[in-house]
Amino acid sequence: MQRPGKYDFINIHDHGSVPEEGLFTVENIMVHEDMYPVELDGIAYSCGAHPWNIDDGSRSEQLEKVKRYAGLPGVVALGEAGFDRLRGADPLLQEEVFVAHVELSEEYKKPLFIHCVRAWDELLRVHKQMNPSMTWIIHGFRGKPELAKQLLDKGFFLSPWVEWVIRPESTETLSTVPMDRLFLETDGFDIEIESVYRVVAEHLEVGVEMLRKQVWENFRALCGDKF
Repeated sequence: MQRPGKYDFINIHDHGSVPEEGLFTVENIMVHEDMYPVELDGIAYSCGAHPWNIDDGSRSEQLEKVKRYAGLPGVVALGEAGFDRLRGADPLLQEEVFVAHVELSEEYKKPLFIHCVRAWDELLRVHKQMNPSMTWIIHGFRGKPELAKQLLDKGFFLSPWVEWVIRPESTETLSTVPMDRLFLETDGFDIEIESVYRVVAEHLEVGVEMLRKQVWENFRALCGDKF
């Protein structure tokens, strides 16, 4: 894996990514799938048991796989893991598996990507109970400014949902998010990450180059000096 500093843009969360000139990507492995974090130029990994794809029968196996991958140098973060009130496992099982991810995140000193749909009270309750030292990143965020502030006040980073971020109505929320708490992603959608940067730069009324450099600094701050 080459040093990410050799790349122009970083895509913090994607599915099905392949090496691409000028781009560094964090590919998300959902451990119910038959995927392994192989070494590729410009690709790092996060790994987690997604709340849509866990059940009592697979919980132990999936969590063991997360733990096995967590120690690999190419795995820079854990998750996505979290809560979904609309889809997936029983809420109690979702919470048990999420808590296990938090414990692994703390053990391996790696940030945690979070999937959360209409379950912010549950997420914030667990955050308060566990008081993590590692950073939690909300993947696919698309909330109101009030929710963004609540999460930012607790130390979260936000990575907006790509289909929301390109809409004009996202400006109100995005304008409240400090650039040093922001990531950008494509999440498997057929869109170039550079286009996402350009749209967000317009929302924030800053230059693309400034935004690009800041997102890199955010990534290095969370994932260490090797980047």
